[in-house]
Amino acid sequence: MTMTTFPQLDLATHMSRLTPPDRPVRMVLDTDTYNEIDDQFALAQALLAPERLTVEAIYAAPFFNDRSSSAGDGMEKSYEEILRLLDLLGHSPEGLVYRGATSFLDKDNLVRTEAVDDLINRALASPADDPLYVVAIAALTNIATALLLEPRIIEHIVVVWLGGHALNWPHTLEFNLKQDIPSAQVLFDCGVPLLLVPCMGVTTQLSTTIPELEAYLGGQNPLCDFLVDTVKGYHDDHFAWSKPIWDVAAIAWLLDDFIHFEIVENGTGIQTPSKIYELWAGEFDGAYAEGGTICFTMHPQVMGRYPRVRMLEQLIQYMRGHAGVQFTTCSQAVADWAAQNPL
Repeated sequence: MTMTTFPQLDLATHMSRLTPPDRPVRMVLDTDTYNEIDDQFALAQALLAPERLTVEAIYAAPFFNDRSSSAGDGMEKSYEEILRLLDLLGHSPEGLVYRGATSFLDKDNLVRTEAVDDLINRALASPADDPLYVVAIAALTNIATALLLEPRIIEHIVVVWLGGHALNWPHTLEFNLKQDIPSAQVLFDCGVPLLLVPCMGVTTQLSTTIPELEAYLGGQNPLCDFLVDTVKGYHDDHFAWSKPIWDVAAIAWLLDDFIHFEIVENGTGIQTPSKIYELWAGEFDGAYAEGGTICFTMHPQVMGRYPRVRMLEQLIQYMRGHAGVQFTTCSQAVADWAAQNPL
């Protein structure tokens, strides 16, 4: 097996590529769409945000479980599922959808596919100041193959991969990872800018239920009905059942428009009261400008310490000086919201 030499990005370029984009971006989506019920949501989410995302290509990825007879069958079923979704969205698949690998990575026998060739060509055509975002919500076979066949694409892409678990999770038995471990090794070893979106311990928070989907999506349009029916058909017993919509997290990172706050500046985490005031006042300013809600939690070490208590008094006085500001407890805020938004 020939060793592949990958180009190395300088640290500044690498870090800038991993900063959430503050502009519209070009992306491709690599998806095992028929594997579960979350890829469908992610695909719709990406295509319904044209003001932020230009989806240039969709790649069908392989998978093998009880919903397919082989990795290749999984890829083909995903390809067909993509076409169904595009039809519901009114999008033509022409020049947009590409078949991917029919088996998982074999480094000694790299296989070119429609998806691999398109990714290589599209990446190499991307200028350095406008990298192509490769959003992968499946096993990494298509992406790793492209990197091994044409290492130069590292200089032109950013990979956002939903895979693995939180780093403190007791194991890494995650579907996208364990399906093709060699491909994951390529991604982690090659030096490509890689934004990891873990599953257990992170995207498990993005859970929903059948009643919630029926309340917000049911009857809205054929696409929404399709998504609801897909989730319903995934599990027989719906009583007290919820389901993570894992893959939307990868798209959400690109769509992220919330205000970012850096609370801790240094490794010690120790802050003076004046510095805490500056940070929290800035956080309040951001929430106030957006017309949002902000929650402050008092750590036990804060209570009873005069300098910090005095800082909190000054902060409250500062916030009271803004028109329309109201103070309440978290439980009361939830109760008020529930009263105004009955189910």
